[in-house]
Amino acid sequence: MNRKWYSGMARTEDWWAVWLGLTMFLASVSSLWGLDLTGWMAKPNTWVWGEFSLEGVLKPSGKLGWHPTLSWLVTYLVFTTLTCVAAWAMKFDLKRFLAGWTVLFVMTWIIWIIGQEAHFKVSVNEFAKFGLSWGLSLGGGFSYLLALLIGLIIGNFFKGTAGFLSEAAKPEWFIKTAIVFLGIKIGVMSIEAAGFITELVMTGVAATFVAYMLFWPIVYALGRRVFHLSRDASAVLASGISICGVSAAIATAGAIRARPVIPVVVSILVVIFAMFELIVLPGLYTAIAPNQPIVNGSALGLTVKTDGADAAAGAMLDELMRANAEANLGVRWKEGWILMASLTTKIWIDMFIGVWAFVLALVWVYKVERQPGQSKVGLMEIWHRFPKFVLGYLLVWFSYIAIASTGPEIAKTLHEAATPVEGSMRTMMFMLTFLSIGVITDFSKLRGMGKLALLYAIALFGIIAPIAYGVAWIFHRGMMPPTL
Repeated sequence: MNRKWYSGMARTEDWWAVWLGLTMFLASVSSLWGLDLTGWMAKPNTWVWGEFSLEGVLKPSGKLGWHPTLSWLVTYLVFTTLTCVAAWAMKFDLKRFLAGWTVLFVMTWIIWIIGQEAHFKVSVNEFAKFGLSWGLSLGGGFSYLLALLIGLIIGNFFKGTAGFLSEAAKPEWFIKTAIVFLGIKIGVMSIEAAGFITELVMTGVAATFVAYMLFWPIVYALGRRVFHLSRDASAVLASGISICGVSAAIATAGAIRARPVIPVVVSILVVIFAMFELIVLPGLYTAIAPNQPIVNGSALGLTVKTDGADAAAGAMLDELMRANAEANLGVRWKEGWILMASLTTKIWIDMFIGVWAFVLALVWVYKVERQPGQSKVGLMEIWHRFPKFVLGYLLVWFSYIAIASTGPEIAKTLHEAATPVEGSMRTMMFMLTFLSIGVITDFSKLRGMGKLALLYAIALFGIIAPIAYGVAWIFHRGMMPPTL
């Protein structure tokens, strides 16, 4: 097929992730001219069982003074309009998409609100604030786990419903859109925490080197030589566990054109194991090295493979370590610096998803899939394999920095308008991703993939976690957060 460089710009999920991301970024930029085009976005609040009310669990992101129901309704209308335009352009069955999207959207918000209940979410240090005597302290990651679980129940026990929802359940599209939104978050972090990020640059570079040049080849070789997996399965799994989970698995699958079922299976493994990491690692690191807060935060960022779970685990680690330090070490560290160490490390890894996908695309085009006698592969083929959402991600990131760097007032205005995009909108797209992954997953079609789970467990606990902690120890040992 003779495709042009612009082929697919109106017909692929990859490009529509870019268009949706840029649309919301430009909406936040419009605040510089006095407009508020993002404050309508609804967001859930933490609430306590027995005290449920719409005003208590929902509110608009901006300062509009809207009733939560109106904010949620506008959120639905805006995203339904945008996604339906995209679905029409991509030639989906529009009626089926609209019906399925509406059901998924409503389910996502119900699950998201349930996951914000204080007994599930808040850390031990906030029990008194919410009047709790017990809690699971699972952070925001509980909402992701619940969305995945409910999606899997639908996908495996209510297959008629899953078929009805399948036209709108598009996890690859949703998560790529979320990654473009993530570009704003990185821009914000680059400006607000420039000093601390500078201190972490060397470790970030080392983390990236370890993740891509050490973790990836080891896991890939283990998959090929010990577990005898196919090339595409080994590559997608290696990216998922070595880099940044679902995003890297999907980006790699797109770059090498892996079988569609593989990123789905790897995404499920990533999310399930991330929950184990979220629950186990903060307490474990606090017990192992209670006087090395930045080491523990950085190790967490290197090990936990989803942004949501990493942020939740980092927040939990921040709370546990500060409480332990105050009780046993007699020191009070400022809040948020341990979380920052975890997030900064993770963001450095996230930055290179597209670069690595591009490198893999080169390897697959020029070596793995090269035909006998073939002397040349057109550069256009590489362009078509390049994950386009990365362009949106980089464009949003550098555009945010360029605009915000022009003055403090502009930076403040842009930050306020962009917060709903990099916060609530990004989280909502992640929620839709996890729910959709479950809906389209039918375990009866996954026979023969059991070895992936065993390989994932061995690689995570036998290779990734120990090496990650060693790297964090080498580069961050002795670094301390500011004290109160």
